[in-house]
Amino acid sequence: MESVVSSLEGTLLKNNDPFSYFMLVAYEASGLIRFTFLLLLWPVIRLLDVCGKGDVGVKLAIFVATAGVPISEIESVARAVLPKFYLDDLDLDAWRVFNSGERRVVVTKMPRVMVGHFVREHLRADDVVGSELRVTRFRLATGLVQVGDFDASIGDRIAAMFEDKQPSLGLGRCHYDSSFLSLCKEQVSAPYLNKNQKHIADQEILPEPVIFHDGRLVQRPTPSVALSILLWIPFGIIIAIVRLITGNVVPPWLARNVTSIFVWRLVVRGIPPSPPSQGSSTGVLFVCTHRSLMDPVVLSTVLQRKIPAVTYSLSRLSEFLSPIPTVRLTRNRQVDAERIKKELSEGDLVICPEGTTCREPILLRFSALFAELTDRIVPVAMNCRVGFFHATTARGWKGLDPIFFFMNPNPIYEVTFMNQLPVEATCSSGKSPEDVANYVQRILAASLGFECTNFTRKDKYKILAGSDGTIDQPKKNGLNINKVVA
Repeated sequence: MESVVSSLEGTLLKNNDPFSYFMLVAYEASGLIRFTFLLLLWPVIRLLDVCGKGDVGVKLAIFVATAGVPISEIESVARAVLPKFYLDDLDLDAWRVFNSGERRVVVTKMPRVMVGHFVREHLRADDVVGSELRVTRFRLATGLVQVGDFDASIGDRIAAMFEDKQPSLGLGRCHYDSSFLSLCKEQVSAPYLNKNQKHIADQEILPEPVIFHDGRLVQRPTPSVALSILLWIPFGIIIAIVRLITGNVVPPWLARNVTSIFVWRLVVRGIPPSPPSQGSSTGVLFVCTHRSLMDPVVLSTVLQRKIPAVTYSLSRLSEFLSPIPTVRLTRNRQVDAERIKKELSEGDLVICPEGTTCREPILLRFSALFAELTDRIVPVAMNCRVGFFHATTARGWKGLDPIFFFMNPNPIYEVTFMNQLPVEATCSSGKSPEDVANYVQRILAASLGFECTNFTRKDKYKILAGSDGTIDQPKKNGLNINKVVA
């Protein structure tokens, strides 16, 4: 097929209402006040749509979500936050037909800045036709779009894009997308594919996955979800404060029993090792997967004793709120090795060798430094489940991460203890630190049902920041491990 033109809303995306994506921009790029104001306007926007003035409603949503916001913030949200929600709403059948074209064009009523990164990087589109935000000379969005970016103008731009040729196939909702569908040789409403297109849709082809994403909200903020979040926040703040104070005041041996009282659950599997015996020459190094800043705190709660945790870039507020001691590292290999050895000589220690968190069911590449420093290694698989707010962020203030975790209605932490590594699996048997680190990564991934990956902390921030640097891409049947480096 030479070319395919497809509508985004209601075709490539199952949902034909872009309102929730404007809510995401309002919250992530500006804050709770704008988020609330846009939600209050939803009945007006909905009424305009019912009255046949849907374009006016979209323009109103664009204005409220973006007016006065730095365009760099909108671009950051479009790159780091929106792709995950778009991909979760993707109609795979429609996308596979769309992907079969040699030239692929997406049509959207959202501003191009909101969808451009996603459709090019994940849907493999060549061009995007959408509205253009007007920007001041100070690089602030005015909230207005270029004149003529809706209605018949879309058809004119598609015609100009293909010049004297007709697109081979148009995918859309016939009534709403007639402005460009009439230009195509063949028009198809996405749910009603013909036999040939159905054959294409049945193929096992997947779009580029979203490995790293950011933002605080777990669920796409449809009007009902957004209202639930807003109504919960006052209660969430109170219960988060209570949970934090309790965690700092209650003795470790009692903390695990108290957690259920304040509506957050701990699920423990495996047998935790005993505390270090009197006169022990070195403590145990707990090697944990890294899902949030709470990992070491939760581990200490389960073990009913305060165990120091290695940290790389913990905020001062998080250090202040932490109920356990923290050991700040410098990323200088020699200095960090000495600090870890010193802590192990005094007792047990927690380390997360991924160096940063990842929300998807994968493990990042493990730094091999921990394997060089001790043979008393206990792998611990950590995982957390939240309902409203993610407990980690790359763009926001990381000091609020524990607060957002505890603001969730019923957060769950799962802790799975593995057996201590046998001597033959450590460096004492002649294995390289890289081999040991890879082995620990594999058994932890298997325990969680996750995949291993080459990605590192540097790759995560490179992707979220939109760097042009190249990185290894995931393979279809799993994410292969390359050699680990510290």
